[in-house]
Amino acid sequence: MQGVVQKNIGDKVFDIFIYVFMAFVAIVTLYPFLNVLAISFNDSVDTVRGGLTIYPREFTFKNYETIFGFEGLATGFKNSVIRTVVGTAIGVVAASMMAYTLSRPDFQARRWMSVVFALTMYFSGGLIPGFLLMKSLGLIGTFYVYIIPALLSVWNVFVIRSYIDGLPYALQESAKIDGANDWTIFWKVILPLCQPVLATIALFIAVGHWNSWFDTYLFNNRSPENTTLQYELMKVLLSTQTGSNYRDPNAQQSMAAVSPESIKMAITIVVTVPILLVYPFLQKYFVKGMTLGAVKS
Repeated sequence: MQGVVQKNIGDKVFDIFIYVFMAFVAIVTLYPFLNVLAISFNDSVDTVRGGLTIYPREFTFKNYETIFGFEGLATGFKNSVIRTVVGTAIGVVAASMMAYTLSRPDFQARRWMSVVFALTMYFSGGLIPGFLLMKSLGLIGTFYVYIIPALLSVWNVFVIRSYIDGLPYALQESAKIDGANDWTIFWKVILPLCQPVLATIALFIAVGHWNSWFDTYLFNNRSPENTTLQYELMKVLLSTQTGSNYRDPNAQQSMAAVSPESIKMAITIVVTVPILLVYPFLQKYFVKGMTLGAVKS
């Protein structure tokens, strides 16, 4: 009886320790984000004083009004959303199709193609040859320069292929016996079982597209209609640091009312929140074991 009581006390102490530790982890994780959020909503002059924690001392929307008052931001936001959605969908389909092909044991060229693909992860032509290639393909100054070069990632292909290799091959064999061809097996058997890894890869691709700005700087800096949100916000940030008027002749007055620190924090929230809202919809797929029970013993 005494041993049971001591065990119960030990379990309670352990539970308390776990709760305290997880609360500490949550605080450490959330505090930086809440601090950035507070600074973004705080008055710029008051922000210079420092000492802000997780709530603004002088609440204001001036920082966000300044950001969204710049020319080209609405176009950049629209292009970034379209680029993220289209690029993610096409990227996931392309990577999964290539991964399924390389995972097939009856595909005779799978070994040397894997080697060739792997080499591209370590060697590349460089920035100038890449620019010349985009120019020769006629992609400079077009929206397609965001989609076509990022169509296939070898790393994503290898991750999905490793996941497919872990699936029971008996599922594909049974589908063949039932008369299914490769196309049907891919769409009806493989893809439904690959939802966890596809969701993870989709999130990686989406974050990459959403955060990208350097390709806009290289290929579309003279095409305002193809600008992206990150590129426009980068120019806003530079304008706060250099005092330039960006492209808006009336922006100088609004820039005088804000500080670079407040603008940086507001920009951080603007670029973080949209992609952060995607996580809850993909979180349910981040669980393995969807194939348990698929094959009866």
